[in-house]
Amino acid sequence: MRVLCAFPEAMPSSNSRPPACLAPVALYLTLLLHLSLSSQAGDRRPLPVDRASGLKEKTLILLDVSTKNPVRTVNENFLSLQLDPSIIHDGWLDFLSSKRLVTLARGLSPAFLRFGGKRTDFLQFQNLRNPAKSRGGPGPDYYLKNYEDDIVRSDVALDKQKGCKIAQHPDIMLELQREKAAQMHLVLLKEQFSNTYSNLILTARSLDKLYNFADCSGLHLIFALNALRRNPNNSWNSSSALSLLKYSASKKYNISWELGNEPNNYRTMHGRAVNGSQLGKDYIQLKSMLQPIRIYSRASLYGPNIGRPRKNVIALLDGFMKVAGSTVDAVTWQHCYIDGRVVKVMDFLKTRLLDTLSDQIRKIQKVVNAYTPGKKIWLEGVVTTSAGGTNNLSDSYAAGFLWLNTLGMLANRGIDVVIRHSFFDHGYNHLVDQNFNPLPDYWLSLLYKRLIGPKVLAVHVAGLQRKPRPGRVIRDKLRIYAHCTNHHNHNYVRGSITLFIINLHRSRKKIKLAGTLRDKLVHQYLLQPYGQEGLKSKSVQLNGQPLVMVDDGTLPELKPRPLRAGRTLVIPPVTMGFYVVKNVNALACRYR
Repeated sequence: MRVLCAFPEAMPSSNSRPPACLAPVALYLTLLLHLSLSSQAGDRRPLPVDRASGLKEKTLILLDVSTKNPVRTVNENFLSLQLDPSIIHDGWLDFLSSKRLVTLARGLSPAFLRFGGKRTDFLQFQNLRNPAKSRGGPGPDYYLKNYEDDIVRSDVALDKQKGCKIAQHPDIMLELQREKAAQMHLVLLKEQFSNTYSNLILTARSLDKLYNFADCSGLHLIFALNALRRNPNNSWNSSSALSLLKYSASKKYNISWELGNEPNNYRTMHGRAVNGSQLGKDYIQLKSMLQPIRIYSRASLYGPNIGRPRKNVIALLDGFMKVAGSTVDAVTWQHCYIDGRVVKVMDFLKTRLLDTLSDQIRKIQKVVNAYTPGKKIWLEGVVTTSAGGTNNLSDSYAAGFLWLNTLGMLANRGIDVVIRHSFFDHGYNHLVDQNFNPLPDYWLSLLYKRLIGPKVLAVHVAGLQRKPRPGRVIRDKLRIYAHCTNHHNHNYVRGSITLFIINLHRSRKKIKLAGTLRDKLVHQYLLQPYGQEGLKSKSVQLNGQPLVMVDDGTLPELKPRPLRAGRTLVIPPVTMGFYVVKNVNALACRYR
């Protein structure tokens, strides 16, 4: 190659430009040097292609799902609910017949309704009828003292389908109840922080109200009995429980049973510890009490509902399983993610926090499978934040990342049921607030119920370019789960698949459906915060439209956004969404 250049006879002045041919000469010399070095090193790779400065390369993620066989099949009632006995203390039990509350609960059926929590072991049953008549004096109880059968006579509305007792409560009554509940909330928090709990009286009328709510809402009631009533030899005193069982049987209430709540904390709460072996004997005693009662001879029994599986808790579970592992229909435990007193909004986006549940699952499964391989395991009483939660955080859009990831992870690991604490309650971890308005986690749960079936499918992803480093754990900020679409959803034919995706990245992600999902029609249900509060918002929008209950108190229609076949899914930053892939004809999803 020849390069010709004519140089001027005199040196150029300081303000004159260099000859135009110097640039080609410099480029030629640089290229020649690069080729020489490459040939010496045996490098046969193509030359790098220059990219425009300031542009970040986008990664296209390829996604496929195994459709022949499910990897897991969970309970039809996988997503279930909990009510804490504190609703007796703060008065909200008297309002469970609210038409609005029943409508919201029906939206999440079929499901279990566990009546249990911190105050389970301070609950005593008394067969008294209508104690409201004995209330007197001025104040909030004035409008409640003649509130018989949880029905306001002038506002009775009878559910024609089930004959349920459903009431429209006067505004003045609701306002007085909210004032009473706010005062009692402080008392309940004081009890919780000091671990000194007062006894609760559950009357026959209160049990009627509780069962009426569960039955009208399409929920199956699980009642947790008091396990802290002890005889001098530390065995369980079952007198109160037997009275409750006889009354429930006389009313033919279809109930499943538990005994106690977090028995690993009994020494702190009551000053008397109960080890796993003794708790196992107590469960065998309860089982023997149920068998002679005709309606409960085959009733399900769940337990021991232990807390976080630390060393002492694992020892308790081990002792329980050794004695009564075959007695229970499912082994239960609880989980709390964050201390509610120190939580911040960004905590809900930490992948390390999302993954704390994985190790607990492994520990519980190891003990259970050692004694009763294949025994069902439930996560009961899961909450995002402890101590009742944090206002404007535990009840915000941000908390949904923990909740949705919990649902996805548990189903993938074969946990049969997860029970959310709670549906409606004091504090801020609930799904419905004290104005009977659904919070972001309610809408998330409603979408899950409508779209997700019990069969779990394996997900195959390429293009994430995750490179492990020594001593560093990979934490996925993009989480994808797949299930067969709920076969009760008549908008989709059997064989459809539903993906739900969590994007914790601060940038959008592009996902291309491949393999069996290629070129299929997709319905998008994208859930984003609504309003100016962003992640702290207590309102959400679905595909850009705010979600609110209809004026007549019914749930809105959840309308999808159809996406063109073969279109790349664009997942906005820090969002959650469901994507129904239609007409896949997945073999795993065609049959129940």
